[in-house]
Amino acid sequence: MQIYADNAATTKMSNAAIEAMTDCMRNWYGNPSSLYTIGQKAKEKLEEARREIADIINASPREIIFTSGGSEADNQALLTAAINGKRKGKTHIISSAFEHHAVLHTLNKLEKNGFEVTLLPVHENGIVRLDELEKAIREDTCLVTIMTANNEIGTIQPIGEIGDICRRRGVVFHTDAVQAVGHLPIDVKAENIDMLSASAHKFHGPKGVGFLYARKGIILQNLIEGGAQERGKRAGTENLPGIMAMVAALKEATSAMEKNNKHMAKIRDHIIRGLSEIPHSALNGDAERRLSGNINFSFEGIEGESILMLLDQKGISASSGSACTSGALDPSHVLLSIGRIHDVAHGSLRLSIGEDATKEEADYIIESVKEVVAHLRSFSPVWRDLTEGKKEFILK
Repeated sequence: MQIYADNAATTKMSNAAIEAMTDCMRNWYGNPSSLYTIGQKAKEKLEEARREIADIINASPREIIFTSGGSEADNQALLTAAINGKRKGKTHIISSAFEHHAVLHTLNKLEKNGFEVTLLPVHENGIVRLDELEKAIREDTCLVTIMTANNEIGTIQPIGEIGDICRRRGVVFHTDAVQAVGHLPIDVKAENIDMLSASAHKFHGPKGVGFLYARKGIILQNLIEGGAQERGKRAGTENLPGIMAMVAALKEATSAMEKNNKHMAKIRDHIIRGLSEIPHSALNGDAERRLSGNINFSFEGIEGESILMLLDQKGISASSGSACTSGALDPSHVLLSIGRIHDVAHGSLRLSIGEDATKEEADYIIESVKEVVAHLRSFSPVWRDLTEGKKEFILK
């Protein structure tokens, strides 16, 4: 049996997205910046796509900038808020300890350039506390950036409440919604979101394309200089085939969102119950406020990469965390941020199922993980020390 359970890393392109992309390549191949008919027809398609994206998140078309993906959108949003804030004497930024590295590394860069960054704790359940956010906001705070849903443990933040606080305190609010768009309802106006990042390959669109929502009135700072594309805010000929495929995928995902989430949550909870039977294991992140397809477990006494290799031999594609850091030897910063110690964080598994997941596949995953964990523990010196009482169990 072959099971793909790493949808948080990337999703398979949908047939609708593939068809939209190939149709564009065949029929709308002109450069949208060209003045002749073929180019202007491509321009019409580009603006139609912009309107459709805007409608889905309740924005204006002029508030949508097409990008190469979530990382570019995150970078542009953070640098925009920082530069605009500095002009007003505001150089303090608030984020959380378990953001994606596209945000954290950009914040590190800003710190080296004179900005002060406060990283809020996310506590054991992986959720930011609103009272701590409110207390952290200062007169010189120029930006709050909190991800909508975590890419590793799937926890969903109270974005509407965070937006309310930021709007009331006059602070720009950006959310990395890469894991959320297409999977959770998004209303940028109702949730008081000033900027939002999204990436197509997380909702069955192609890699290499995404978008940044920036509320009217926010003066975007350019990352890429060149031509006048995207109202002069993102130079480079637009990736129209990718954009058309992204729109097709997003329309399909949002139209079936409620049905898909209900189905995935049922499968997710079945897997969680099964894996919870493994002694000295623990679910990472809040059990309720999490993405419908996310399961993240720590197993004491073993090492995560060994789990992945053995599961791969059984036909199961999974991960131990973010695909962006899969080559790193350090334990996940996300798991450390929720209080997992290094040894426990190293023995973790992320399963992110899709809309087509079945009960049969879930049972096979449970059976396989149980077998792999038992096998790895059978020759683990750490597990031997734990069972012999030389070390104390952390996960009871």
